[in-house]
Amino acid sequence: MAYLQQGLFLLVVLITAYFLYRRVRFLSTAIKLGKDEDRSDQKSVRMKTMLLVAFGQKKMFKSMIPAVLHLFVYVGFVVINIEVLEFILDGLTGSHRAFAPYLGSFYNVLMNVFEFLAVAVLLACVIFLIRRNIIKVPRFHKPEMKRWPFLDANIILITEIVLMLAILNMNAADQVLQMQGAAHYPQTGKLYFSSFFMPLYGGVSTDALVGLERFFWWIHIIGILAFSVYVTYSKHLHIFLAFPNTYYANLKPAGEIVNMDSVTNEVKLMLGLPTDAPETNPDEIGRFGAKDVNDLSWKNIMDAFSCTECGRCTAECPANQTGKKLSPRKIMMDTRDRAEEVVNSMQSGGKGLEDGKTLLDNYISREELHACTTCNACVEACPVMIDPLSIIVDLRRYLVMEESAAPAEWNSMFQNVETSFAPWKFAPSDRFKWKEEL
Repeated sequence: MAYLQQGLFLLVVLITAYFLYRRVRFLSTAIKLGKDEDRSDQKSVRMKTMLLVAFGQKKMFKSMIPAVLHLFVYVGFVVINIEVLEFILDGLTGSHRAFAPYLGSFYNVLMNVFEFLAVAVLLACVIFLIRRNIIKVPRFHKPEMKRWPFLDANIILITEIVLMLAILNMNAADQVLQMQGAAHYPQTGKLYFSSFFMPLYGGVSTDALVGLERFFWWIHIIGILAFSVYVTYSKHLHIFLAFPNTYYANLKPAGEIVNMDSVTNEVKLMLGLPTDAPETNPDEIGRFGAKDVNDLSWKNIMDAFSCTECGRCTAECPANQTGKKLSPRKIMMDTRDRAEEVVNSMQSGGKGLEDGKTLLDNYISREELHACTTCNACVEACPVMIDPLSIIVDLRRYLVMEESAAPAEWNSMFQNVETSFAPWKFAPSDRFKWKEEL
């Protein structure tokens, strides 16, 4: 029986590894759709940013209650997965609580810490479910959060609750078996939180208890392995991508919009200044701005897959607050959906980027782009340093520079800047006449 369990466990692990490998390859292909962009500078600053924002959850603490609840879930996820190492070792070797003989009394302390975190995660997930489904926090109920995005969040929260209940019930059955002196169940000492579940198993026979303990063990380990695959398809992919995403985040001052090198060089040539342009002309003239995902940078696409769909960006967006169609969260979700569509098409032998669709118009409308004030509020609000603004700016550049499709009001401003060196329509020589009346 033990060999059967070991073989079955090994099979489950191999299946999980196979699906994870396929999904990692898919995500890598999707991110590589984007153009090259050098983010290898200031390594020490980048490492500090990642430690503060991804590990330290620094930007979450702008709102204290959700931040503390999220911290419990985050710490619980990291620390409880240490126990999963023991689960895996037990599954592969046929042992039970493999670490207990080596850790002695410290094992009891460690298990009680795990159980405290399991209860904290459970309570936090229940509160998050209430916030989403009963209190109905507005940012969770925007138009882009219908159907799958809304269901996805609830699936994750319910799954985490089931996993935590499985741990507590497994430990409760285990403690009863220890009290009955069952073989193969070493003494661990009292586990505080799971002891509240022990009365449920008081009158159960030893054989039935062993079955129940193994049932909860399998529920937890299969749940963890399935969860590790599922999150790669879910908004919770940020659990993994938050770390590289914050490391490669934009380190320029907030609000600074990156100029296009080709345009900068043209302006320098007009002014007789030295340029960084290559001496030979490129064989192919690049597109101004972005029309599809391959015109964006690889970091833009990583941003899209790192999006937590928390909606803090949209909640802070002044355009969205005044009823405009723009939602920075939707911009990221649309970019991710388009990248996934292209890669799925490529891997199935389809047309890929030549399928007649583009990110602009088929996913993101011009009305959304025109509503953006480039205030940078969305970038500042994001807890994992995602930059929706850079995607919006690149798409608008395409509209203005490739299609000359700027709104009439913008064209007037452009003309004033060109002729009067300011957005306003008066001569530069008249710019300081207002002082004469002082």
